[in-house]
Amino acid sequence: MTLDPPAEGPAARARPMVLAIGGSPRAGGNSDILIERFLLGAARTGARTDTIQLRDLDFTPCIGCEMCRTTHECSRFEDDLTAVYPAIVEARGLVLVSPVHNYNITAWVKGFIDRLYCFYDFTEPRPGPWSTRLQGQGRTAAVAAVAEQPEIDDIVRALDAMRRPLEALGYAVDYQLPVARLFGKGAVAECPEILETAERYGEMLGEAILDDEVPDGEQGP
Repeated sequence: MTLDPPAEGPAARARPMVLAIGGSPRAGGNSDILIERFLLGAARTGARTDTIQLRDLDFTPCIGCEMCRTTHECSRFEDDLTAVYPAIVEARGLVLVSPVHNYNITAWVKGFIDRLYCFYDFTEPRPGPWSTRLQGQGRTAAVAAVAEQPEIDDIVRALDAMRRPLEALGYAVDYQLPVARLFGKGAVAECPEILETAERYGEMLGEAILDDEVPDGEQGP
């Protein structure tokens, strides 16, 4: 899971982290290659990096039980995603990558996003004002979608399906990378411009969270 060697000492552990979430069921494919490039750029800034592949996790989608409204955590399920929540809280930078399945994100990414519902706080009666325990902390994100379809318009729905929930949670989604006309496994490795863009976005993401560090004690639960 972890790309960086274990951090040693308080200074190393204090470096902001960029967490990449991979939503492809295919190991070693285009999404994985893009994640590697995003994190290569982020690591160049001195940020710590980590990768979680949703295909490796056994987790249940949100069922809308609303238990998290009182417990402030996903207390309905105790599965592989439970151990991911601390990494989400710790990481001030997030990279979310999905192949396009039927003009949208994969089921793995949708299930992951829905399980982030536990970070919301609502007031009664509903609908009414709401907030999240991830907002106001200088969190920044990048999203990327990889599609066989030839037109960028065919990818927009997948990008929006990642961008809008992350923005609602409190992330500034400053970097979006639509990748069209790719189907073969690893084909993006032969596309230097796309790789360079992912790497550049990763570096910009790393710089953004380093420039906007939150003082100790102000990070959400």
